[in-house]
Amino acid sequence: MGGNFVIAGGSKGIGLEIVNQLVPSADRIDVFSRSQGDLADHEKVFRHDMDFTGTDLNFSDIPEVVNGVVYCPGTINLRSFRALKPADFRADFEVNLVGAVKFLQGCLPSLKKGSMEKRASVVMFSTVAVAQGLSMHASVAAAKGAVEGLTRSLAAEWAPKIRVNCIAPALTDTPLASRFFSSPENREAMALKYPLGRTGVPADLASTARFLLSSDSSWMTGQVLAVDGGMSTLRK
Repeated sequence: MGGNFVIAGGSKGIGLEIVNQLVPSADRIDVFSRSQGDLADHEKVFRHDMDFTGTDLNFSDIPEVVNGVVYCPGTINLRSFRALKPADFRADFEVNLVGAVKFLQGCLPSLKKGSMEKRASVVMFSTVAVAQGLSMHASVAAAKGAVEGLTRSLAAEWAPKIRVNCIAPALTDTPLASRFFSSPENREAMALKYPLGRTGVPADLASTARFLLSSDSSWMTGQVLAVDGGMSTLRK
């Protein structure tokens, strides 16, 4: 694959697995995260402290040319609509949408310097709850719905030089979702919700992100890919 990549939230969960899958073939990977997390030291990987809910974010350390970026930070704020306050909606939008906007605006000058032969690629994350209405998901579904709209808008605006796609997973076994996998019984109950009989793991989503960053997906842009064990389309 080769090239330079920037991963937001690449020290845990899905973002960390994306970094691990890119390391063998990438030239350089810059990770922006709030903590070191489980990110191991590697000569190709450069970590920078960043909280995407902050202001005046500094992207001066990334390479002059960037071939692909991924925005991974997200929230799982599952409560009844009656229990949600306007502040909850604003907080979810700040992390999921506004954080992505800040990240992409910071990376855009370097993304635009790529060649037409090796188009730069942007990957974002949504949720199965946008395409399929799920109870208790009003805030996160609204925020991620905005992410899907942003994906399609930027795909149109930045074509043909930069591709923009989105992945919409169902609940995945990550540190962010650990409370849903707190016991063997909970794990089994979650797995039974999916036509494929199991919940997702970070590698399921990271391999899809790696595909979207690579030339194997060079004729894809503006797409939202459901990687959800069949939840959004199948009934058993």
